[in-house]
Amino acid sequence: MSSILTNTAAMTALKNLQATNMALQDTQNRISTGLKVNSASDNAGYWSIATTMRSDKSALETVNSALGVGNSAVGTAYNGVNSAITVAQKLKDQLTAAAQSGADRTKIQSQITQYQQQLQSIADSSNFNGQNILSVDSSASSYNTTSSIMSSYTRSSSGVSIGTIDINVTNTKLFDSNDQSGILDKNIGSGSVSVKTLDISALTDSAADQTTLKGLIDGVDSAISAMTTAGANLGAVQSRIKDQQTFITSLTDSLSTGISSLVDADMTTESTKLQALQVQQQLGTQALSIANQSSQSILKLFQ
Repeated sequence: MSSILTNTAAMTALKNLQATNMALQDTQNRISTGLKVNSASDNAGYWSIATTMRSDKSALETVNSALGVGNSAVGTAYNGVNSAITVAQKLKDQLTAAAQSGADRTKIQSQITQYQQQLQSIADSSNFNGQNILSVDSSASSYNTTSSIMSSYTRSSSGVSIGTIDINVTNTKLFDSNDQSGILDKNIGSGSVSVKTLDISALTDSAADQTTLKGLIDGVDSAISAMTTAGANLGAVQSRIKDQQTFITSLTDSLSTGISSLVDADMTTESTKLQALQVQQQLGTQALSIANQSSQSILKLFQ
């Protein structure tokens, strides 16, 4: 039946054209954004998972940056300890020379004093980003016997947790201005002297003074051994940090790949779909035009 009130063919053509236009708009959005899931309305499940994964990826990138800063701080401390070992060895050599009968211990002490000042300077300047684990003040309110470096970010059913790589400052500090408990300012030998304060200028060739001198040499040697252990520990921490950085970089890449598989658009597929929809749009427009003209043909019946 022909009707001028209801054009069924035009209604059908319009509905199909509207559907094509909506599909075309979705495809164009995917091409312009590069995403097949750009909002929760596109796919609520995938959008939720991808959002959580992006959050974790961002947190891991922050951890990786913290590891970089921590590695530099530990490297600074390691270089400080290594330099202190070299200077302490020179100081020990001077003490050994002073054990020789008839040695001018006053002049030797002048050189030792320079080494003592250099050791303090090395420790004080081993500072990175406000962190110094070689020269400390244990009475300060901000002092902590453990220096922590953020190393991991983990999500579980119970929530998120942050992992750390810890350094025992008690074993690395060379000087402690509060209680002189550092490797170089704590008492050595039988007297109340340290590597920092020892003075041999008044010692003689007497048996008692020679015993005192030997005790000082042994004390400095023990300090060098303690610094060697501290340096080895710092080197191990550096190695662990580098391994963790490599792992986190790999994990971040995996998250990026996972996010991509969930929300990224396949541009080859979308470009092919775009061309097909453009053709459908043109055909739909023509079909609607033809359907609208059918009403005009009824007028010819009344001519």
